[in-house]
Amino acid sequence: MKKEALRFGLIGYGKVARLHAIALREADGARLVAVAGRNKQRRDLFAAEFSIASRDSAEAMVQKDGVDAVIITTPHPNHRDAAIEAFAAGCHVLVEKPMALTTPQCDEMIEAGKRAGRLLSVVSQRRWYPSCRRIKKAINEGKLGKPALAQVTILGWRDEAYYKSDPWRGSWEAEGGGVLINQAPHQLDLLCWYMGPIAEVKGFWDNINHPYIEVEDSAVAAVRFRNGGMVSLLLSNSQKPGIYAKVHIHGDSGASAGVQTDGGAMFVAGQSGILEPPVNDLWTIPGEEGNLDVWEKEDTAFFTSIEPTTWFFGRQIEDFADAVAKDRTPAVTGEEGRETVRLIEAIYHSDPKKR
Repeated sequence: MKKEALRFGLIGYGKVARLHAIALREADGARLVAVAGRNKQRRDLFAAEFSIASRDSAEAMVQKDGVDAVIITTPHPNHRDAAIEAFAAGCHVLVEKPMALTTPQCDEMIEAGKRAGRLLSVVSQRRWYPSCRRIKKAINEGKLGKPALAQVTILGWRDEAYYKSDPWRGSWEAEGGGVLINQAPHQLDLLCWYMGPIAEVKGFWDNINHPYIEVEDSAVAAVRFRNGGMVSLLLSNSQKPGIYAKVHIHGDSGASAGVQTDGGAMFVAGQSGILEPPVNDLWTIPGEEGNLDVWEKEDTAFFTSIEPTTWFFGRQIEDFADAVAKDRTPAVTGEEGRETVRLIEAIYHSDPKKR
């Protein structure tokens, strides 16, 4: 390991933390040296597995292990407190999705980072999928014209065993929501990455076939973006065993581009793998219509050559470590993480069900 590698600590020791630990082990410019959390027995077992120090706080990781940055992998209701503690200890912060439960919590995290003079970023590894990056490149190059219409569709499934796998899942108090706050943030992040800031939201949500949880398993919404673009959202965990997740962008030039980010039964960290490669499933840009078959073969070959559950985490970790080293803005900012939370929050608030 190079001396200049950024020294990372993990806050949290669960299923997603293990994926980040593996990604950190393989990422350039990064080194995992410690883990922190409240449950000493669990964090000690995690620390032993990865041959790192076990500490009870971010401050202890900084003082005893020289940690420069942390990745927060706790359940998302705890993200705000963990981030503020880490900033106070002098750490840069990369936090798992969703950034927090509410936009005020996101604002507190952003302000804490600014006060500490430290970087804040939100895990959004699907931005590193080749198929997702092609769409962003096409938008930036004006090949779609202005993004005018979009669709996000998630038709997934979560069974009763999934909700029983952790005590915080499935309740308003402990999880803060269902498919919107937990499963949809990655696709909603891509949407905002492509379309820009949000202007108006009208949505509805409900629980279709999960009577053993309090929170929603499905939601629909119409969104107007500040650029004038209009978006339709259909987000659900009620289709057994899971069908697909897609993001499609349609420009005012008449050209369209899309990605199937997930296919088949949806990935569950620590419980399943990624079954199908993310591929472009829609592309009508003049002169490029024939590229879909070529890209599908390329992306499938690439997908089978890596471990996709950790490889894309590694690319974002490398970007974050480089941003710290060069004192630049990371590829995903706290403000962008906040925008995704703002969209989710607006859908919940626009449908006045009892929560």
